[in-house]
Amino acid sequence: MQALRRPEPRPTEPRHSGSRRSEPVAATRNHSETHTGASGPPLPRRNAADIPVIAHRGASEDVPEHTLAAYEAALLQGADGLECDVRLTVDMQLVCVHDRRVNRTSNGRGVVSTLELAQLRQLDFGSWKRLESNARGQDTAHVGYVEYPDLRREGAHRVLTLERLLELVVEHPRPVEMAIETKHPTRYAGLVEEHLVALLDRFGVPLRFRDGTLPRGARIAGPGIHILRTHPEYVERAHSMGNRVHVWTVDQASDIDLCVELGVDAIISNRPKAVLARLGRDGAESARGRRASTSSG
Repeated sequence: MQALRRPEPRPTEPRHSGSRRSEPVAATRNHSETHTGASGPPLPRRNAADIPVIAHRGASEDVPEHTLAAYEAALLQGADGLECDVRLTVDMQLVCVHDRRVNRTSNGRGVVSTLELAQLRQLDFGSWKRLESNARGQDTAHVGYVEYPDLRREGAHRVLTLERLLELVVEHPRPVEMAIETKHPTRYAGLVEEHLVALLDRFGVPLRFRDGTLPRGARIAGPGIHILRTHPEYVERAHSMGNRVHVWTVDQASDIDLCVELGVDAIISNRPKAVLARLGRDGAESARGRRASTSSG
């Protein structure tokens, strides 16, 4: 997860995750208990008061999930972070919707990826919560709004774009962590992540691991070629951390040349023949040579 703040002026070099909230080391240092992760040394056990609380789809027990009202409620309740799911609309807008279809959480029907943002904005993403509560025999007169009546305002229950959610987070007076899940399978495949990275860059949000580090246990970075076009220094940083770099999807001659220049460790392409030729290798001859060597051995 990444702690988000109001963006500062963009530096020449991309910032990395120094803005992430520091852990309360002093609170855990004297605790005798530890637990071991998937790899690496044992980790200190957190005190209960130091465990971050992340609001799943906002304060979704109290307020309709993935709405602006749900996330505003979570922040008012003091959540340390927010979790959301994102999908791409047919006009390439990132929206906070969990299901493939809008049927469960709105008064409409249809697949998110086939609808335009303008169509989604016509739907009510809030009334289903009151109906669900009513079916359970709960008092629905003030579901989720006893403490926060302002959250019933116009527009708070319409579809929420990720852009609007990020605005809420960076404008908040204290740092707020974000856990953003891209939903798959989808007809747009990697386009979801590409649009997500572009949107985060617009907000000046430093992406984790851009300094060349990787999650614990991972030794190979898999950036898209668009990342290397914008941040070619990433390859050197990854190598300085002892990590390899496998780049996708490299189909254009200029991108192949860039990968060679930067010294990547593997090229992932839809056009292996063209890549081999650009690298000065005859793929068919190389394959025959390998077969001959194997048979003679």
